Formats: sequence, C-alpha cells, structure tokens
Amino acid sequence: MHDSPWLLAIDQGTQASRALLLDTRGRVVFQARRPVALRRLDNVRVEQDAAELIGTVLEVVSAALAHAAASQREVAAAGLATQRSTVVAWDAVSGRPLHAALSWQDTRAHSLLHGLHAEGDAIALRTGLRISPHYGASKLRWLLDEVPAVRTAAAEGRLCLGPLAAFLLFHLLEGRLFCCDAVNAARTLLCDLDRRDWDTALLARFGLQREWLPECRPVVGDYGQLCDSAIPLRAVTGDQNAALCAAGEPAPREALVNIGTGAFVVAPLGERAQRAPPLLTSLVWSSARDVRYLLEGTVNGAGAALNWASERWDLPPPQQALAPWPECGAEQPLFLNTVGGLGSPWWRSGIDPRWLGARAEASPACQAAAVAESILFLIQANLDAMSAASVPVDGLRVGGGLAQLDGLCQRLADLSGLPVRRAQETEATARGIAWLAAGRPVQWASPRAMHFAAQPAPQLHQRYTRFCCALQELIAQ
Repeated sequence: MHDSPWLLAIDQGTQASRALLLDTRGRVVFQARRPVALRRLDNVRVEQDAAELIGTVLEVVSAALAHAAASQREVAAAGLATQRSTVVAWDAVSGRPLHAALSWQDTRAHSLLHGLHAEGDAIALRTGLRISPHYGASKLRWLLDEVPAVRTAAAEGRLCLGPLAAFLLFHLLEGRLFCCDAVNAARTLLCDLDRRDWDTALLARFGLQREWLPECRPVVGDYGQLCDSAIPLRAVTGDQNAALCAAGEPAPREALVNIGTGAFVVAPLGERAQRAPPLLTSLVWSSARDVRYLLEGTVNGAGAALNWASERWDLPPPQQALAPWPECGAEQPLFLNTVGGLGSPWWRSGIDPRWLGARAEASPACQAAAVAESILFLIQANLDAMSAASVPVDGLRVGGGLAQLDGLCQRLADLSGLPVRRAQETEATARGIAWLAAGRPVQWASPRAMHFAAQPAPQLHQRYTRFCCALQELIAQ
C-alpha cells in the first residue's frame, strides 16, 4: 500500500447514492454514483424505496473500496451524510423495511400537528425547529397508526424507527448497531438540541417509545467498522450540515446557500445555540467534548418548484432555459412559489402556487426565469430574517445543482447586495463529511472559486418587494 491513505465519503441524497474517495487534503479522486427513484404520489405523499436506498449505498461503497484496493491505497476513515427528515421503519431481526421511506418532502401527517401549534414557541426552544410535517415526528406516528406491519413489529418487540441515517447505519456497520447522529436526530422534532438526545415529553406527546428509536451519538466519534472491512466510520451528519464544512471549519459571517431540490441558507453561530424564530437552530458538528451550532433558513420549493412548473406547463429544463438567463423586461410575471409548502420564515402549508401577472404572455424561458427568480426571493427572505436576528452575514458561498447557473448566482449577489462565491469543485457534501471523518484537520484544500459581485438591479428589487407583499396577502387570506 502507498503511504498516503484516502478517505471515504458516503452521500445518500434525494436523487442518488454516491461514494467518493478523497485524499487527505480533500480532493476527490474517485466517485461511484447510482440514481434512486422518488415517488410523488400526490401533493403530500412523497416516498422512496428504503431497500433501494440501502442497496445503492452498498453498491457504491463496494465500487469505491474496489477502486482503492486496485490503486493499492488504504482507506483511513469513512463518513456518512444523508438527506435529513426522511424516516424509515424496519424490522430489527430481518433488517427489512416495513414501509416505503417517507421523504423529507412528505407532509401526509400534517393533521397530526394541529393540536401542537399553541406550543410552537416552547417546542422551538427545546428542539430548534418550527412545527412542520416535513420533520420526522408526525411521520413516525403516521407509520404506527397506518401501517399494520409497523404495529405488529412494535407489539412483538422488533420495531426500529428513525431517521434514514439510522437505517443506513444498521446495514452499513458490523454488528447491526441501532444508532444515529445528533444532527439527523434533531431533525425529527423529538430531540432536545442542548442535550442532543431524545426528549421524554415530546416522545410521550407523539406516543413513541424510546426503545423504538436509535441511540443518539455525537456527529464525530467512533461508530464502529463498515461491514466486511476494517474501515472505521468516524462521522455521520445531514447533507446540508456537511456542506457547510466543505472548506474545513466554516468561516464566520459567511452563509452557505445550497440550492438543490430544496434550498437552504446556513450560517455558523459558533459555540452558542442562538434561537431566532422563525429560523431553525441546528448543529454544524458535535463531538464528545465540543459542539458548534448554526442558524438555518429552509426553502422547500427550489429545484422541486422548477420540476413542478415544467411538468404542468411543458417548460424547458433550467439548464436550457436559463443559460444564458433570458431578458424578460419589467413586465415579467411573478411566480408565488409555495411548492412543497412555505418553509421559513412563514411556515405555512396548504397554499396553492399561483402567478401574479399574465403567464401565458411570457415565453417559456421567461416563465422558467420567473420560477427561478421566486427561489431567489424566498432565499432573500431568509437572509432578511437572519439580519433581523442580528446574525451578521458579509458574504455568501453557493452550492447545489442550480447554483451552477451563472445568472442565478449573479442575481443572488444583486438582490442580497453581498459578494457570492461558487467553488469550481461542486462536491461540498462529500468534502464536508470527509473533513469531519478525518478529524477536522487544519490543512484542507480550499477549491478555486468563481466570484459574483453585486451590481445595481432596481427592477429585481422592485419585483422582490411586490413578491413579498403579494405572498403576505396570500397567506392572510
């Protein structure tokens, strides 16, 4: 074997499972990828095949380890990053899933939360989250209420419930360990963020027993060894949290804007867990001794909104319609983007998306631009909320598939008035989880970046003001 070992980053996302090998400075040397299906049954039910998720993870890990062996390279450590708020129920004996995985986009259990809204502020103080059916608690309760196989497993003492991360770890690790990290646990609405463990009162509120749920562990620590190898798994976290660490320890006063299926605005807080409703508080990372917190804004309808609009109006794909960005003029219609429900800072569901202005008179490219612009407006609303909470942001780092559109990045800079940088290497989640698994080394390659400087854009600012006013009126109806 050569002297310089590699790191294994396992990234299970909404659209694909991937395993990447990185060197000890954070440069990607190999990637294996398998697509995964997403079933959107209706406006509220969104599922994935849990067996397919773990099957593709095992395939890509096997391919990565085979490449390392052929290259005569040792793999020193591994890390796992997963889509957050997706939940699974499975059999503790056979390991088989008892139902489809309920996606983070799934809101079928919204009615189970109706009696909780009066307690919203108290729950936010405890969990860092706002009450939303996107998070795990109501979905786990739905599985117990609606799936006979889940109830049978519970009665017979063989039920495992929890975040997707726990299901993957159960199959990836020697000894079938039943555990998960504090970040994914915190995304269930059942976890005390300060203690980073399950909250007894919230478990009782949802009728969930602690023994059904995995042990909560720090993000960084000893998770044991991957099956059929001596490779230690050293870190587990959510995808957005990992992406914040792509260049190592997050820079203060710089927020990450990750624009994929959803969009997330994430700003590091340091060692203090500031609560700033209507935003979320979560973890950058935790260990047995230390913890770092972050503030997060959530946009449900990013790439999901473009896909939704494309299916209904036969719009061209974003990369085709928006590169280069079309010039549509001051009369461009506004898209009131409530696809997937409004996340922060509004936290509202059940409002249908709609147009303000004559959509049919705009070209397909300008319609796509209006949908993409609505994503920027929702992101800016979260940046405004951070400013109102006295969380300073002096610059933005962007990632995710839609961030590869130059026009989107330039308009984000113009709207926010902040410099925007986009790394030329796009593997932010993999680089972040590899950095955590490597023990948070000081020497970590900072990829080259493209920079976008803010320019005057009065029409864009006027449309943003109209968008916010129209959305507020829609919410008030």
